[in-house]
Amino acid sequence: MNRVFINGNNLTIEDVVNVCRNNYEVIITEEAIINVKKSRELVDKLVDEGKISYGITTGFGRFSDVAISREDSKLLQENLIISHSCGVGNPLSEDTVRAIMLLRVNNLAKGYSGIRLETLQTLVDMINKGVHPIIPEKGSLGASGDLAPLSHMVLTMIGEGEAIYKGERMPSKWAMEKSGISIMDSLSSKEGLALINGTQVMTAIGLLATYDAMNLLKTADIAYCLTMEALNGITCAMDERVHKVRPHQGQINTAKNILDILKGSEMTSKQGEIRVQDAYSLRCTPQIHGASKDAIEYVMNKINIEINSVTDNPIIFANEEEIISGGNFHGQPIALSFDFLGIALSEIANISERRLEKLVNPALNHGLPAFLVNHGGLNSGFMIVQYSAASLVSENKVLTHPASVDSIPSSANQEDHVSMGTIAARKARDIMENARKVIAMEILSATQAIDLRGKKRLGIGTEAAYSVVREHTSFVDKDRIMYIDINTIEDVIKKNLLVEAVENALEKELLLN
Repeated sequence: MNRVFINGNNLTIEDVVNVCRNNYEVIITEEAIINVKKSRELVDKLVDEGKISYGITTGFGRFSDVAISREDSKLLQENLIISHSCGVGNPLSEDTVRAIMLLRVNNLAKGYSGIRLETLQTLVDMINKGVHPIIPEKGSLGASGDLAPLSHMVLTMIGEGEAIYKGERMPSKWAMEKSGISIMDSLSSKEGLALINGTQVMTAIGLLATYDAMNLLKTADIAYCLTMEALNGITCAMDERVHKVRPHQGQINTAKNILDILKGSEMTSKQGEIRVQDAYSLRCTPQIHGASKDAIEYVMNKINIEINSVTDNPIIFANEEEIISGGNFHGQPIALSFDFLGIALSEIANISERRLEKLVNPALNHGLPAFLVNHGGLNSGFMIVQYSAASLVSENKVLTHPASVDSIPSSANQEDHVSMGTIAARKARDIMENARKVIAMEILSATQAIDLRGKKRLGIGTEAAYSVVREHTSFVDKDRIMYIDINTIEDVIKKNLLVEAVENALEKELLLN
């Protein structure tokens, strides 16, 4: 039906991807509508009675002790958004912005934030009609939520700032008018805070990076298998008995996956046939890829919790008629996770570059031409492909320094520990993109080496992968502009063509047997 129903409790990573990349329609459930209205009634009651409650009848942060009158409560919320719109840097991608809005909708739909239903519906309409606020990627400390970037999201709701509509950047007022969405005349009490106090920016960026990482890890296994054939690698190290005596699940799964992909290959070897053992970059890949897969599994579990959690403050418990100021906006649980994600992905690029070095280095590649090209000297072949890969791996090593170990107090030391989770998420995204390029370079080099070795029968999976690569790039018989080929294979990886081809081949083999 190409729809995602929102109740605050059942959103999945796949749902988010479908909304932000496949334009699924977002619909709020009746259950959520009831909960939203109930929490709003309590906010209105508190304002009418003039009771002191953080962010509703008081200022924010260091100004939490400043009482705000009922008459000024709406101005308070508008001033919050305007003053907090301090983001800088490049705009976040449209799919990321859609993910941010969806995660905020799901958070608010739980009914603990006190927002009006019509305000929530405005955000839903922006998703469904493709109005994407310009949200700068930098400026969040990841503690009182993603205050600065989320404020830029809200600017569009009130007709301020800029947005993209149908591929064109324009003032938000124009985007809202063109899409037929009414600009909000004002934000009511608590609403500004409800819209920006949460972890949705860091979570959206990290979620998409994690989703892409899952496919990248599958592609990394495929790249490794192509390299194994190019170097006549020894498959004995993948024997399930080896991995069952050290039963890390990612390691076990990777070894099995490798044997499935390489099944039937005439280009791999057994120990003692050509050499006794391979270097670590070939022999230890199940242990290395597997560890990164286990790390990503951990991160996914944290994301699944976060996207269905209340990260607002204060939290409104309508049934008990109580409002509690807490700290669920603090990004530490996922800041640590996204730092972990970056480390896991960095290692995938690290070992991929080492396999690439083995392919191009005549001292290591078991008889292949230097730099994988004939007439070396006249041609440089894949020499600088490895340079470029090494550069990306080195950059990743810098990026993997954890953001979450840092904290700079803000708001006159009221917010005296912050998570830097949005920086962690952005770093993980950048590391993933670098790793994807390195793996594309390994795949190009491995298929070139297979041809130079004298292509024989490949494995069930690698034959399918090789065919996809050769559909998009040809054998390098003399020097040519290599970045074109690198970008082409990276695009193949982005579209998941290699993984789909290999999985289809393995599924067909399974059905035949």
